[in-house]
Amino acid sequence: MNRRALLSMAPILALAMQAKAAPEDPPMATCCPVVELRQYTLHAGGREVLIDIFEREFVETQEAVGIRVIGTFRDLDDPNRFVWLRGFPDMAARTKSLEAFYSGPAWQAHRDTANATMIDSDNVLLLHPTTPASGFPAKAGQGDGLVVAEIRYLAPAAAAAFQAFAAERIIPQMREAGAHVLATLATEASPNSFPKLPIREGETVHVTFLGFSGEPAHRAWRAALAAGPDWRDGAPEALLREFSRKPEVIRLMPTKRSRLRG
Repeated sequence: MNRRALLSMAPILALAMQAKAAPEDPPMATCCPVVELRQYTLHAGGREVLIDIFEREFVETQEAVGIRVIGTFRDLDDPNRFVWLRGFPDMAARTKSLEAFYSGPAWQAHRDTANATMIDSDNVLLLHPTTPASGFPAKAGQGDGLVVAEIRYLAPAAAAAFQAFAAERIIPQMREAGAHVLATLATEASPNSFPKLPIREGETVHVTFLGFSGEPAHRAWRAALAAGPDWRDGAPEALLREFSRKPEVIRLMPTKRSRLRG
């Protein structure tokens, strides 16, 4: 092949080399556009049984049908509470994936044992990231640490204003006081696309997930936050009533296979 032919092929060869070097499925910066926050109330002694079944039987089998198992946790303040998060690309994919999993062999084989641990599994919030960049990290975290979820219940008419105020004022102060902000999410208003599994409808929430190295770091953060400026200073009058209700705070310890970690 002559020099002119080689030169003419150079751009094509360069593109081929880039394609070969690039990963087939580059990881997203964040995950996922639709998220379920699931809190299960269990019979006494049932949590370790459920975690064992879940991590052995329900992680790969969910992910095989397009579900992202984001995190699995022990509620630090309730020995009979198991909390987990899963994500989906969109609501249509959620329907398809849930139908596939719950009709599939893994759930059919182990559902009776799993369900026997549960008193209630309907405490479920359907959420979405407040911005494309505010979702959960796509890559698995390292270490143990503590994950803290702060859930604020809002009047529907105040949701957009609160979200903007949180992004401008609350989240930056959380970071300045020492928290690792893992994700911020809000209510997904789409109808439940898989009614076999109930969700909490009629709720309007703003949820912040924070990461800490452990309980001492969380306590120090709370002290630093309390010593700093009051979030309410300068808040629009319409938002002040939203601060009159304390957020629901859930302190979560990741299980062995949880991707999301403090």
